[in-house]
Order: sequence, then C-alpha cells, then structure tokens
Amino acid sequence: MNCYKNFAHIYDELINGDVNYKKWANTILNICREYNIKFEKYLDLACGTGNLIEIIGKDFKQVWGVDLSEDMLWEADKKLRHENIKAKLIKQDISNLCLNRKFDLITCCLDSTNYILEYSSLKKYFSGIKEHLNENGIFIFDINSYYKLSTIIGNNVFTYDDREVVYIWENQFDNDIVDMYLTFFVKEKENDIYKRFDEEHSERAYKQQEIEKLFKECGLKLIKKLNNYSEEDINSQTERIVYILG
Repeated sequence: MNCYKNFAHIYDELINGDVNYKKWANTILNICREYNIKFEKYLDLACGTGNLIEIIGKDFKQVWGVDLSEDMLWEADKKLRHENIKAKLIKQDISNLCLNRKFDLITCCLDSTNYILEYSSLKKYFSGIKEHLNENGIFIFDINSYYKLSTIIGNNVFTYDDREVVYIWENQFDNDIVDMYLTFFVKEKENDIYKRFDEEHSERAYKQQEIEKLFKECGLKLIKKLNNYSEEDINSQTERIVYILG
C-alpha cells in the first residue's frame, strides 16, 4: 500500500483543522486519572507525526511510539525533539508488536485500527496489546464506525483546495473495505509550480460486535465506550467509536 510517504510532510497541515488532538489527549489523561493508571510508561501505536505523544508524553516518564511509516516517524522525531520530549520511536507493524516490555497506557487513535484489513491480523494485534499491557494498565483506541466508512466515506468523492494544497479523494466501498485513492498537488515554496503525488489507503469497516468479540477472545476487557472522545451515547450515526480496555 502506497501511503504516508509524501503525505507525511503535509499531514499536520491538513489534519489539525479536523482533529482536536488537545481534546482527545485531555480525555485520555482524564481516563488515566479516573482509573488510577501509573504515569510511568506510555506507548502510542501508529503514532504518525507524534501529535498525541506531544501532549500525553509530557505526563509520563518513559514514552514510546510505533509506526510503519519512516516518513511519519521522521516528522515525529523532529517535532518531539523541538518540544524536548524524549521518545523512543520504532518502525514496526502494530499487528506484530514486539517491544519486550509492558506499558501503563497504550493508545492507537485516529482510526489506525481500521487499517488492519484481515481478521487474523486484528486478532494478533489485540493479542500483542494484551502481552504489552501492565496488569492494571489500559488500552485506548478508536475506530471509524461501520456507518461512517460505508455511508459517509463510502463510494463518495471529496475535494480540498486552499491554494497551497489541492487534493482529490475518491473512494470505493466493497466487501466491508473502503479503498481510498488520493491525488495531491502541493505548491512548491520557491515558485508557483505544483508537485503531484498519489496515495492509496484502505480501511476495513468493523461492526461493534465483531471487534468486541475479537478483543475479548484475546483477554482484553471492555471498560467503557465513548462517542468520539465525548460522553455522548453511541448511536446508529456515531462516526468514531472509542474503546477503553483493560
């Protein structure tokens, strides 16, 4: 899959207007306090450019981040060094997690779990979480809901243009998987020429009962579910479901 390469270098510019990382991080930290989590070791899976680590990492003594994209990890390293946050960043597949240590808090946010397309890989992912979680630790992750991926993203086309970055986002939904084809045109700083690059992303739409059955089989217990990091009840049109597991 051709994703998070050139996109990594403009990722924050595009995503920060849509994702309130500060709100998400504060919700996560409040949950940690509510369940008396030790603020010792924190692991962020599919950490991307380090937006959550930048906020949550300040409250923990040891911080780790894992991502499959070297370009995203490079951006994260620059950002975290600038903020004087010491984090160990590892290139690894989150469905084959092997860090030989346990954590008090593990997160995997912004629908990264939906990128795991096979049920067998998803089960390995949850098993890996269980192996890396301290006895009283918690795992917080979110998914794009079945409703969002099948209906809102579905077979639709989206466009964006702020004169500096232009993109066309085409989607195809079939057999519970949405394939996303993105074409970017990024204006170069030194002239008025736009550079084109293309990315392909795929996410699986998981139903709640499917994903909950799998993580329970791996020994993880459901503590709580949230509607997009808020206290609102989950309903048929919830777009982002947040799971807190122990």
